[in-house]
Amino acid sequence: MAKANSLKTIFYALGANFSIFLTKLAAAIITGSGAMAAEAVHSLADCGNQLLLLLGMRSAKQPATPEHPLGHGKAIYFWSFLVALMLFSVGGTYSLYEGWHKLHDPEPLRRAWIAIAVLSFGIVAESFSMWGCLHEVNKARGKRGILRWFRESRQSELIVIFGEDLAALLGLVFALIAILLTILTGNPLFDAIGTLAIGVLLIVVAVFIAIEVKALLIGQSVDPEVRDRIKAFLEARPEVVRVFNMITLQLGPDVMISVKAEMRRDATALDMVNAINAVERDLKLEFPEIRWSFFEPDFED
Repeated sequence: MAKANSLKTIFYALGANFSIFLTKLAAAIITGSGAMAAEAVHSLADCGNQLLLLLGMRSAKQPATPEHPLGHGKAIYFWSFLVALMLFSVGGTYSLYEGWHKLHDPEPLRRAWIAIAVLSFGIVAESFSMWGCLHEVNKARGKRGILRWFRESRQSELIVIFGEDLAALLGLVFALIAILLTILTGNPLFDAIGTLAIGVLLIVVAVFIAIEVKALLIGQSVDPEVRDRIKAFLEARPEVVRVFNMITLQLGPDVMISVKAEMRRDATALDMVNAINAVERDLKLEFPEIRWSFFEPDFED
């Protein structure tokens, strides 16, 4: 299972969202569309979110200190959770407010063809960003389905970008449908309904992202597939008789592992130490993400 390049995915999304934001803002001002205004705010919030993720990835690379002996890897989870909150508050609640306002005080669309052109451009640009994201997601998920990967992935930044791109693409489709219905019927209420639908969509996606990132923020083991591979690697080692217990902890890009295992009984104390060192060395070569390993030899659990 290949490691996904989250940084590349973030830059794909940032470039797409900034260009889309500028076109949406201009179209919202010209047409007076509430759905377009909601989408402009959504894209601007997404740009801010991607900058926060870049900051989080940089913070996660800080070296370990006496106060943070296991490093700062979990910093990316804090920033990812903050992104979910921003998606909920800035994107979702603003869209609901704008939709509620347009519902009670509808305004006719002006130059609606501009909005259609901008939304069509946005769908193309966002599809490119989604393609880049899915390319990295497919490398990470292996044979798992998208939903299972979303629930099991330990790359919070990739989870956030996937959720944002999905919400952005669906939001653009909602806005386009709302404006087309407004044009066809001459009823501006469809624009308001589309704006409300975008708000609900953003809040639902934000909640799902927050739930997944919260688990990582509290403390979660490595990806189940990776955990099974690590255990199989240890059990296959000739120095190890059996593995009693294994605890893993995902710390951003890094992993901590603690193992309690029975070693060969015919070994001397010095041989046992050398055997443990060999197992840990080869384990880190096989799984480069493992930064800290603690090995306890024993004869019973």
